Amino acid sequence: MRNSPWLVASYILVIVFGFLVAMPNVLPQSVLDRVPSFLPHSRVSLGLDLRGGSHLVLEVDRADLINERVQGLIQDARRVLREKNLATSAIRRSGEAVLVTLRDPAQRDQAVTELQTLANPIGLGTTVGGSDLSITSQGDNTISIAQTDAGITSHINAAVEQSLEIIRQRVDQVGVAEPTIQRVGSDRVLVQLPGEQDPSRLRQLLGSTAKMSFHLLGDQGQPGVTMIADESGQQYPVLDRVELSGDRLTDARAAFDQQSRQPIVTFRFDSAGAARFAQITQANVGRPFAIVLDNKVLSAPVIQTPITGGSGQISGSFTPEDATTLSALLRAGSLPAKLTVIEERTVGADLGSDAIEMGIFTGLIGFVLVVCFIFFLYGSWGILANAALLINVVLTFAGLTLIGSTLTLPGIAGVVLGIGLAVDANVLINERIKEETRKGKSAFAAIDSGFARAYSTIVDSNVTALIATVLLFWFGSGPVRGFAVTMGLGIMISMFTAVSVVRVAMIYIAAQRKLKKIEIKPLLPINLVPDGTRIPFMKGRFIGIGVSVLLSIASLVLFVTPGLNYGVDFRGGIQMEVVTANEADLASFRSGLNELGLGEVALQEFGAHNRLLVRVERQPGGEIAQTEAVEKLKAEVLKIDQTAKVERTEVVGPKVSGELATAGFLSVLLASIAMMIYIWVRFEWPFAVGAIATLVLDVTKTIGFFAITGLDFNLTAIAALLTLVGYSVNDKVVVYDRMRENMRLYKKMPLRDVIDLSINETLARSLYTSATAFLSLLPMAIWGGSAVSSFAIPMVFGILVAALSSVFIAAPILLFLGDWRTRHQAQKPVADDTAVDSKQISNV
Repeated sequence: MRNSPWLVASYILVIVFGFLVAMPNVLPQSVLDRVPSFLPHSRVSLGLDLRGGSHLVLEVDRADLINERVQGLIQDARRVLREKNLATSAIRRSGEAVLVTLRDPAQRDQAVTELQTLANPIGLGTTVGGSDLSITSQGDNTISIAQTDAGITSHINAAVEQSLEIIRQRVDQVGVAEPTIQRVGSDRVLVQLPGEQDPSRLRQLLGSTAKMSFHLLGDQGQPGVTMIADESGQQYPVLDRVELSGDRLTDARAAFDQQSRQPIVTFRFDSAGAARFAQITQANVGRPFAIVLDNKVLSAPVIQTPITGGSGQISGSFTPEDATTLSALLRAGSLPAKLTVIEERTVGADLGSDAIEMGIFTGLIGFVLVVCFIFFLYGSWGILANAALLINVVLTFAGLTLIGSTLTLPGIAGVVLGIGLAVDANVLINERIKEETRKGKSAFAAIDSGFARAYSTIVDSNVTALIATVLLFWFGSGPVRGFAVTMGLGIMISMFTAVSVVRVAMIYIAAQRKLKKIEIKPLLPINLVPDGTRIPFMKGRFIGIGVSVLLSIASLVLFVTPGLNYGVDFRGGIQMEVVTANEADLASFRSGLNELGLGEVALQEFGAHNRLLVRVERQPGGEIAQTEAVEKLKAEVLKIDQTAKVERTEVVGPKVSGELATAGFLSVLLASIAMMIYIWVRFEWPFAVGAIATLVLDVTKTIGFFAITGLDFNLTAIAALLTLVGYSVNDKVVVYDRMRENMRLYKKMPLRDVIDLSINETLARSLYTSATAFLSLLPMAIWGGSAVSSFAIPMVFGILVAALSSVFIAAPILLFLGDWRTRHQAQKPVADDTAVDSKQISNV
């Protein structure tokens, strides 16, 4: 029980380094500017909801979309008529239509019938909304193919929907975390990116169609050849026929040429593309081959030898940033139509400065309450636990700074859970040491045994949460990933601060003071859970499970009807731009607009302190309800500030697309399965089934809580549910770990008594951990305001549910499964009388 000087020195070095890295986050910019250059200056990047950022509105280029469709119709018409042996003398463009001239007028009706196959129905069926093409005869041998207005509108709508996900992929490819991407009106897309982004690069990234194709070169002036320039203005005679489309690309990466050391982009085709690429290069050795992107030649190398490996490279006068952007564009795929940036501004935080200030204030109050509670529980030893907690917070922010993570509200939820796990570890260690001291062990023996016994519990609970974190990050997207990064970082750091640092500190204190015995006592002579408590929890198992199942069924009914109050993040809604004569009072606007009863209201500063962007969720009842809501908003805005003027009102789509929602659900499902497998391997299958069944019951009750209270279900609510998933499973694993330990100690004791004993022994830990988590969030739930209510209030409810479910649901499920397996195995013929594994529940 001696501390290695090298170990202590390394711990001190890590902590000091962490404090130095995290310090710029709390220093004002004026002070940070005077800090020596050799010290860290980087800060944690804040997301759009906490900091604001760039605001761009992109519009689908109607003319470009029509042009693309017309060009496609020319090719398709030529192909269809050729396949049916219908000879044509000309197929040409006339304005926005295509004119087909037949050689034989007698074939006109047959040609019209065949060309009708190019039309697509609009709507859900062939009779709903008509067709997207109008195909009519003009004279004896001429047919006109024109797009209908409804068809153009339908194509624009489809282009916007498809563009949403491609834009999201492009933004993610270049490392901009958690953007806001929404549909605005019929033909526009709103993109908000956190922090100070480079506008020119963003325009290049989002405004580029990224349609890539490979062409052979011909001779200038010959039919089917178009002169296309490269970046420097040099013209190339490019054959119109596309030899290979960029749709066949499977990957593209920025790299450096090994000989010239210039930036290049390497690419790889899928199997069909690789085979076609090989055919082209084999048949055209010695001919130049142009790579064209958005009607611009990227490069036109001469084919020296056949390329059969399915990969190649693009060279040019690229900077490293250009190569990175181009590779991101090619990986994400091409846009269905060109998007033009028509508006670019700076916006404030999604939550609003007033909500953020209140959130910080209530968060600090919560932290102080936790510190005071731990100090009350463990007296002078609580100071050590609080110091470890402070180090945990500092190192978490240092880690976020080093990895360049973007911190958003879901990310803060992950930090909160990480702090909760750190508190839990400290409580486990202190309670274990108290147990060992009551057994009469000396100071060093109690510390050694207490940490050893608590260690496996901490590892099991943290590894379970870490598995979930990895899967949430791997399969999730947007806010789910932000949550996973901060939670995973917090878990790993809590293992260091709560286990390693506290152990070294306790050994040092015991040695310096020459303690014979470790006395961990509360500040006041009040013991919340008296020693030797023996409450027969399993007597109430039927009531506990019955009430829980009924509440979960009721929650599912409430989920269906009346359903969740989906906020603007999920449903979209109304967006209104408001201008005031003086600086806008966000708090007054938030308070007044919330009283209208229109659901979730989101406010952002928009370009200046006197401009506001107001978002209200979509109202039930069709367009009439939207119009009424707009009038209510306008009246209330003028009532709050008589100088206010509504400049623009429009409809916005949801932030959470179907793909994001699916990715989030899939990540949570896979995380739950992975946690179950780990618990199964570390414990046994009844433990795993009990933990996951209880988790499902906890989550369903929380969803029911959203439904019955009418709280807005938005991205903030998703963060709350993810936090509860991690917290709930962690709570179950700690109780299960004590059950497993007691099963090995008391092999003859009935399973029911073992479970009751284990719950009573971990009751203090469960009560104290739940109390600290409850106290940390209570101020935010009471005073945090509407902007964070969807996170704080359900969390307070969920903590209470998770604490009760560990005792009254998870444990009874384990007892039922253990009893069932005992009876099931007792009915089997006994093969021999050899000793059985004491690990098995059925033999306890």
